[in-house]
Amino acid sequence: MLLGALGCNLAWSIIDGFMYLMACFSSRGQNIIALRAARNTPSPEEAHQIIADALPPVIASVLSGDELESLRQELKKLPEPPQRPKLRKRDWLGAIGVFLLVSLSSLPVVMPFIFVSDARLALRASNGIALLMLFFMGYAFGRHSGYRPWRMGLSMVLVGFALVAITMALGG
Repeated sequence: MLLGALGCNLAWSIIDGFMYLMACFSSRGQNIIALRAARNTPSPEEAHQIIADALPPVIASVLSGDELESLRQELKKLPEPPQRPKLRKRDWLGAIGVFLLVSLSSLPVVMPFIFVSDARLALRASNGIALLMLFFMGYAFGRHSGYRPWRMGLSMVLVGFALVAITMALGG
C-alpha cells in the first residue's frame, strides 16, 4: 500500500509539474496575442479596451483615455514579439519546484504508515496530519491573500474534513 501511495504521488507530481508548464506556455501565448492585437488594431478605442482587459481591473478602472493611449504608443515601440510562445528557464525551474512541493508534501502524510503497524490507526493519523497541513497552508494562504488567516485555515480544515468524509464513504 505504501509503495502504491508513493507511486501515485510521484505520478501526480509529474502531472502537476507538466500542468504548470502548460499554464506558463498558455499565459505567455495570451500575452503575445494581446500585445499584437493592441499594436495592430486600427482603432485606438479597441486597443484601449485590449490593454485595459490585460490589466488588473482595479488598475484599468483608474486609467484615463490619455493614459491608455500613452500605453498603446509605448507598446508600439516595443520590439516585435516572438511568433510563438516559448518556455523559459524560469518556467522549467518552477515546474521542478511544483514537482518537489507535491512530492515532498506527501511525506508527512505517509509517515504514519511507516511507523504505525495498525493500518486503521495509521490511516486516521495520516488524516490528522493532512488536516493540520491544510490548516497551516490555509493560514498562510489567508495571510498572502489579505484574508483572515485563522478563518481561511479553519475553512481549509472544514473542506479537508468533507473530502476525508467523502473518501471514507467511497471506501478509502
